[in-house]
Amino acid sequence: MNQAQEDLLVLAAQSGNSEAFTFLCKNYQQGVTRFAYKLCSDPQIVQDAVQNAWLKLAKNLHKLKDPRAFKSWLFKTVRWSVYDLMRAAKRDKEIIENDIDVVDIVASTKSESLDIASLIEQLPEIDKQVIHLFYLEEMQLTQIAEVLEVPLGTVKSRLFRARKALQKSVEEK
Repeated sequence: MNQAQEDLLVLAAQSGNSEAFTFLCKNYQQGVTRFAYKLCSDPQIVQDAVQNAWLKLAKNLHKLKDPRAFKSWLFKTVRWSVYDLMRAAKRDKEIIENDIDVVDIVASTKSESLDIASLIEQLPEIDKQVIHLFYLEEMQLTQIAEVLEVPLGTVKSRLFRARKALQKSVEEK
C-alpha cells in the first residue's frame, strides 16, 4: 500500500468507515506484533498491548490531524502500550528477543543468519529497536524518531552506532 492509499484509508476511517479501519488493522497487524515482540518476549503482554493499541487508535483516530503520521502514531502507541503493561505486571524490562526476519534481511545464508542474530542480540536494546524499525518495518528516519520520541539526529547516531558495532563484530569473527 502506498502513502496516498494509506492516507485515503485513514481519512475514511476517521469519517467512520469501519471497513477502512479494518483494512488498516489487517495491513499493519503483523508489523506491530513483530515490533511488540521486539520490546517484550511475553506473548500475553504482546497480544494485550497490540489489542490495547488498536482500541486506543480506534477511540482517538479523530484526533489525528495528519494522515501521514498514522504509521508512526500506531507504532508509538504499541510501544507505550507494551511498556505500560510491563510496568503494570511489575516485570523487569526484558532484552529484545531475536527476530529471525531482521536477520534474513541482513544475511543471506542460515549460518550467517545465526551469526548475525547473535551479534544483533549483543546490541543495546535501543539499538535493536532502531535496527528493527529501519530494516524490518522499513520506516524512514523521521518516523523512527516519532516512534521513539527522540530527535532525528539521535536516531541517525543510534543507527550509525548499531551498524558500526555489527560491522566490527563481523570483522572480529
